[in-house]
Amino acid sequence: MWVLAPQELAYGEQMPDRRVRQSRERLHRALVALILESGWDRVSVRAICARARVGRSTFYVHFADKEDLLVGGLEHVRDDLRRRRGDEPFGFVGGLIDHADESRRLFRAVIGKRSGLAVQRRFREIVGELMIEDLRVQGHPESKLAITSRFLSGALVELLLAWVETKELASARDVERQFVQLARRVVTT
Repeated sequence: MWVLAPQELAYGEQMPDRRVRQSRERLHRALVALILESGWDRVSVRAICARARVGRSTFYVHFADKEDLLVGGLEHVRDDLRRRRGDEPFGFVGGLIDHADESRRLFRAVIGKRSGLAVQRRFREIVGELMIEDLRVQGHPESKLAITSRFLSGALVELLLAWVETKELASARDVERQFVQLARRVVTT
């Protein structure tokens, strides 16, 4: 699942020891399981620690709160999409749609109506960062970059949410094609 991916290390940073990795992985797995069972708002740090069989002090050594635990997974998704985007305009969109498609139930729980506002906001920021980077590569004028990026990233997030929440029968590729066609029209006007 996409929030379980391990964090990338910065250049020169050493791999955390095995116990640290295992604790973080158990915490991520516990968070995902609890979100799927109860929804974001009902998940507590105490419940995460109990499910992961990790003490609260261990949790707070690694994460400030449950949002911090989840955001680490979202940022890994962003970094993964950056690596895989390719040369095509809006190249990250297909990967993002694939992530949502592979884990629809989790995506709905984490990003959808039942999630926390802080998590929704961070997800929107991540999509916005990717959109700005993409538009810059396409040579979009800096003077129009902020407004175009905000418009397109907002449209993409809403399209993804509508797609995973309504169980629309369109395939991931159809959703990607539709967004890219519309986004290209926006960029060229």
